[in-house]
Amino acid sequence: MPDPQGFLRYDRQLPSRRPVPVRIQDWREVYPVASDGLIRDQATRCMDCGIPFCHDGCPLGNRIPDWNDLVRTGSWAAAIEALHATNNFPEFTGRLCPAPCEAACVLGIAGGDAVTIKQVEVEIINRAFDYGFVTPQAVPPPSGKRIAVVGSGPAGLAAAQQLARAGHEVIVYERDDAIGGLMRYGIPDFKLEKQHIDRRLAQMAAEGVQFRTSVNVGVDVTAADLRATHDAVLLACGALAGRDTPETPGRQLRGVHLAMDHLVPANRVVAGLQDSVPIDAAGKHVVIIGGGDTAADCLGVAHRQGAAGINQLDIYPEPPSSRDEDRDPWPTWPWILRNYPAHEEGGSRVFAVAVREFVDDGTGQVRAVRISEVQVEKRDGQRIMTYVPGSERELPADLVLLAIGFDGTEEQPLLDQLGVIRNRRGAIDASPDWQTAADGVFVAGDMHRGASLIVWAIAEGRAAAAAIHSYVGGAGDLPAPVTPAAIPLHA
Repeated sequence: MPDPQGFLRYDRQLPSRRPVPVRIQDWREVYPVASDGLIRDQATRCMDCGIPFCHDGCPLGNRIPDWNDLVRTGSWAAAIEALHATNNFPEFTGRLCPAPCEAACVLGIAGGDAVTIKQVEVEIINRAFDYGFVTPQAVPPPSGKRIAVVGSGPAGLAAAQQLARAGHEVIVYERDDAIGGLMRYGIPDFKLEKQHIDRRLAQMAAEGVQFRTSVNVGVDVTAADLRATHDAVLLACGALAGRDTPETPGRQLRGVHLAMDHLVPANRVVAGLQDSVPIDAAGKHVVIIGGGDTAADCLGVAHRQGAAGINQLDIYPEPPSSRDEDRDPWPTWPWILRNYPAHEEGGSRVFAVAVREFVDDGTGQVRAVRISEVQVEKRDGQRIMTYVPGSERELPADLVLLAIGFDGTEEQPLLDQLGVIRNRRGAIDASPDWQTAADGVFVAGDMHRGASLIVWAIAEGRAAAAAIHSYVGGAGDLPAPVTPAAIPLHA
């Protein structure tokens, strides 16, 4: 039985991050492994509520109170079994997910501090690997069915593992030179060291999943060839079409780049795959446009590259520090100020401003951004922005990084060959059984939903795997935590 007074005896506490002067000298993860005592105390704060709303906050349906209580009693082997029952990759979600489950924690009803669900989760999987609890699962006899998964991000990998464990032959195709999708080269190591990807891939390979890298499906292999040699195809190519601002004067200047053009080479240098980066923040005044995860990643990378100064611009006003119950009632995802570890490393955040112009130094190189204060409101679902008169000013900028989101999946020959069309959001529509307009071709993850959370990618991958398993005549049912029409509490 859980401790009914645990949340009264222990305050919410996270492990101390590595000191800023130390961590900005390397690319290792910000958080060290927490002590057993700290994590047990934090897990003890979970009340095992009669109606655990954290389940609704998480699309995976993670049985959070179950594994919290197992951690409380030191039952690490049982805890990882309960966690793996719903989540293929807790080492990824525990590091990268913003934790909508915590926003839905019952302890937050009256403004209290939620259980540190995300931290408990990552410590369970840390110990599971350390103690040898993560081993390849025995798979049933081969089904004789062959399935292609195009894309190796969390959605594709989750589907691949589920299908392989059901006895199907699964081949994952990835156009990059390494498996992992956006996690491999889009996420900096200070958030996710790549050893966590590699050891999970080793487990999957031992379970029979086959990986094909440097294969651009639709170019190196045609859609017709793929369909002729597989019983079903899953599209899980992500939503990597970066949002741009081509209408802003000066966008063509040297030094103005999309965020991913900065992050990917930086990650490849850390991985030892290239010697230098084409876009380097060293000694430069950097302006990052955007207020989300990608902008924070750019911020952390710029610190580690030795930027002279950094300004991060956000079009929206500074959020409140706590939930506004009228705007975002519990248990929905609240609009509050979120400070990432990169923010304590330096730089300035400027809210409620927009860039009017990228200013030329006279040689075609950006030297500044001209900004104005703005007021933003939504009318009929449309964002209306009004400039504040007399508020224009310049910020120095030798390097500008656009981290303003993504416009869906990229246009690519594969879609044309399949006869699959992107919708107005740049995503791919799915029928209730996760199929696209092409029979036997399924879609999951950001390619279907648009840029979203990693837990949604894994949940959709698991659900699409269940649909594919049924489509190819697999025996029994696989877990399907979400439907294509599912709407998150943080929508």
